[in-house]
Parts: sequence; C-alpha cells; structure tokens
Amino acid sequence: MHIILIGCEYAGKTTLAGSISRWWREHAGGTADWHDHFVRPFLEETGPEAEAEAQQVLQMRPALLEKYSRYMLEYHLNHAFYQDNHHLLVNWYYADAVYAPLYYGYGHPDVYGDRQKTARTLDEAVMRVAPDTVLVLLRASPDAIGQRLRKDRHAHGPLAEADIEVVLQRFEEEYERSRIRRKFALETTACSAQETLQQFMQEMEPHLGDRDQRALLVHAHLR
Repeated sequence: MHIILIGCEYAGKTTLAGSISRWWREHAGGTADWHDHFVRPFLEETGPEAEAEAQQVLQMRPALLEKYSRYMLEYHLNHAFYQDNHHLLVNWYYADAVYAPLYYGYGHPDVYGDRQKTARTLDEAVMRVAPDTVLVLLRASPDAIGQRLRKDRHAHGPLAEADIEVVLQRFEEEYERSRIRRKFALETTACSAQETLQQFMQEMEPHLGDRDQRALLVHAHLR
C-alpha cells in the first residue's frame, strides 16, 4: 500500500494509522508502519533530552526551518522507500502547505519556498514514482476538532483553536488541488475508531494492488 493520510490536527489520522497497522498485521501477517513526523518538531522520542531537542527545533529561524523541512519532505520521496511493500505517510508535504505559512514563518504563496507550489511538484513526483498512491483526507466538524483539542491537547501541536475553520478549509483545498489521482475522504466527526477503519477498508479495497491482495489471501489460507 502507498498511502498519504492527511487532515487537520485532531481529525483522527494517528488513530486511523494505528488501526490500519493492527488490521494489516492481523489479516496479512506483515508490518505496515507509518511515517508520522512532518509536523514540528518532527521528534518521536519522549523524555527530557527529547524535549530539549524539540525546543531547539522550535526556536529555529524560519529560513533554517524551511531548509530542514525541505530535506524531510524530499527525503521521503527516495526510491528506496518504494521498494518496500508499503510506504505510508501521515500529512507529509501537505502539512507544510497548510501549517508553515500560519505558524512557522515560511512557505507563503508566491515567495521562495512556496509550499503550495512545492506540494503540486511533489504530487507530480509521487505520480511518477508510485502512481498507485492513494490520498486519504480525514474530515471532522470544527466543533469536534475543538472538543478534541480542549480534551487532550498534543504536546507542541501547532493548531490554535481560533484557526480551526481556516485549517480545515486549507486541507480541503489541498485535497481538491492534489494531482494524485486515487483519493477519497472519510468523515470522523461521529465515528468510533472501528467505524472509521471500516470506512477506510471499504474505500481502500479497490485500490489494493496484486501484492497486497496476495498477502491477504495467503494469510487467510494459513489461518
């Protein structure tokens, strides 16, 4: 599977990514790990040392942060990633297109490093390298996003409550403008994690490649 899972913070991307990984292990017997490190400060570790590193990243000047971000975005287009069975990413370059101009001081339209132009350029590169890639947008209402934010604010999460509607609209725009041909959207406002996974699997089934289908059939036979 080649998937880019996008959406506003608190729309349910990380939850769905975890559900997909568990489902794949159970039904295909393999791993399906996600790259979920495209929103500042890009760190997955926890603890005092990780927090100190996070602060260093968050205090970078915009020009330096733009370079760091650009490396992260283009690195994950490396052909080596596509030699594996799966290349699964959460937000990837779509996060920068939405969040960088709002919160990080770079990537504005019509200036150097314009992240909306970058997104379209990377869309085209993805289509050359992996035309079977599927873009999945997770939607939720502004009220639902606000409730989730207030209930469990993410450490270093960029989203300001006052910007929820703007960010939701920007992800819609990026989804509509995307040059990735295979795509669908899921509504998570009133859905449980299991219901969202079921929606995903129903929409994703027509996009599963031969290798994925074989893995599922072989594992079902072995069980």
